This record gives sequence, structure tokens and C-alpha cells, in this order.
Amino acid sequence: MLVNRCFRTFVPLLKAAIRLLFRKTLTAKTSKACAFIAFLSATLIGGGCFDKNAEQKGQRVAPERLQGKIRLAGSSTMAPLVEALGKRFRALHPEVAIEVATGGSSRGIHDVREGSCNIGMVGRSLKDDERDLLGFPIARDGVCLIVHKDNPVKSLSSGQVVGIYTGKITNWKEVGGNDAAIMSINRPEGRAQSELFTQFFKIKSEDFKVGGVAGDNQEGVKAVVENPNAIVYMSVGEVDIRIGQGLPIKSLLMDGITATSRNIRNGHFPIQRPLMLVMRTLPSGVMKAFIDFALSANATEIIRECSFVPYLD
Repeated sequence: MLVNRCFRTFVPLLKAAIRLLFRKTLTAKTSKACAFIAFLSATLIGGGCFDKNAEQKGQRVAPERLQGKIRLAGSSTMAPLVEALGKRFRALHPEVAIEVATGGSSRGIHDVREGSCNIGMVGRSLKDDERDLLGFPIARDGVCLIVHKDNPVKSLSSGQVVGIYTGKITNWKEVGGNDAAIMSINRPEGRAQSELFTQFFKIKSEDFKVGGVAGDNQEGVKAVVENPNAIVYMSVGEVDIRIGQGLPIKSLLMDGITATSRNIRNGHFPIQRPLMLVMRTLPSGVMKAFIDFALSANATEIIRECSFVPYLD
């Protein structure tokens, strides 16, 4: 029924708003969350979802004709997922144009604030000084460490990771590997993966002692493929895709836990993050339709195909 489809579209948004409300103490900052809940409820109850008279007559209500352009910018990890969602969305609404630009989560925050994009792609939770924005989590991802598949090391402890990235452990034999110098690779400051990694392992930026920096996931994978003694961290979803393409890399167990979507879903894998669409104001028109779609059951298959975990799983 049309009503059921409507509820499947709006309930995820309503849940996201409620999480936003209860994540914070009851201050003036909760007003956006309250407004969002009221907006969704009014749209649902006030007739924005369906034509009640038409339904009673057994008539099918024609879908809203959408036109316009959606500009998204930010997380390189999220870009393939958002492009896939955009392709499916445009199949339903061919008069909508969708542009996706990368540059990291910090760019997503900056561009949406400046108005140079409509929606930011942010691969982490919003910070306290970003609470002027509205975040819609659509998926979850983890960050894992990868090495060349011929590297005999299979697992690292948190302490060993800290030792490698602060220069206290410099040879693979110290962690059960070959007698070879470790080539540790960091990610640029300001990227979501870098922030999650440093926060989890409590490493200050000035304490890093690394052999190089990989600007994006592709550079990180290339470094490990070309150097059997390299190590870098990146998105679990990205690693799954690259392994599926036959590249000679593998992810390491973290404190004995395998970096898989299943372990992210059940909360066992410790280094994980939300993937969010971010806006300055409550979405409306074509922007709301796209976010509705990204949060709907129609997007679940796409999210899993991109090796991420649907946020509401």
C-alpha cells in the first residue's frame, strides 16, 4: 500500500531525528532535532505522503516529478556509495542531476557551510563545534590496517599499532614477521579515517613517526601492493572491494578481531564510524527526496554492495 511505502520512507528519518535529540542534553541546541521531528510528523500526518481520498477510491497517486541539481562533496570513502545511490535515484527521477566531489570530510563540512554544495559527505560523527549542521547517518564503516598478502603477520594488538606508528617498533620481526624495516604510512590530518585512527589509539599528531602519507585510499593500496613491508589504515569497505578485485592485500586482525562488515554490525570490531549526509537546514524538495531514498529500504542493497553496513541494520 502507498501508506506503507510512505512509512518505510519516513520512519528512518524520524529515527535519525530522535537519535539526534537524545544524543545531547536538553539545551537550546536540541531545537533543530525537535523541529526535525515536528517536520516529519507534520509531513506524514498532514497529507504530504499520500492522497487519502485517492487511496479510498482505489486510485494510484502519481509520484512527484522532481527536477534540479544536487551537489555533494566530502568523504572519498563515501563517494562510490553516494554515486551508486545517485545512479539508482536518477533512474527514478531522470530530470535530477547529481554531482559528487571528493576531498575529505573536512571539505564536506566546509562546502556545505559555505553553500558551494547542497549536501556534505562526512565519514564520522559530527564534532561539538559542528552542531549547527544536521547529520543523517546512512551507513557504518570500520577502519582497519592492511599489509601485503605475503606479509606473514596476521594480527596486531593495540599496543603494537601504537608502537609502529610512534616509531618504537621499526622491524616486522618484533611483531612476528620477517626481518625487514616497517614502512608505516599515515593519512592526511583532517580526514575522517585519520581522526578516527588517532582518537582510537590516542596518538598525538606530533608523536607520529611514519615513512609516508597516502592522500586517498587508492594511494594507500598502491603503496602496500608495491612494498611488501608497508602498512596503512583505511576503510574496511574499501579493503573488501580491493580484495574482491584481486589485489594482493589483506586486513589484519585487531586485538584478535577480524575486520568484517558482520563484526561492525554486531559492534565487535572496535574501530568504526558512521557515514553521514550533512546539511545546514532541514531538507526539502529534491534534497529531501534524495535523503529519504538514502535512508530507505531501497538503499539497503546498494549499501551492502559497497561493503558497508546499513545504519539501521
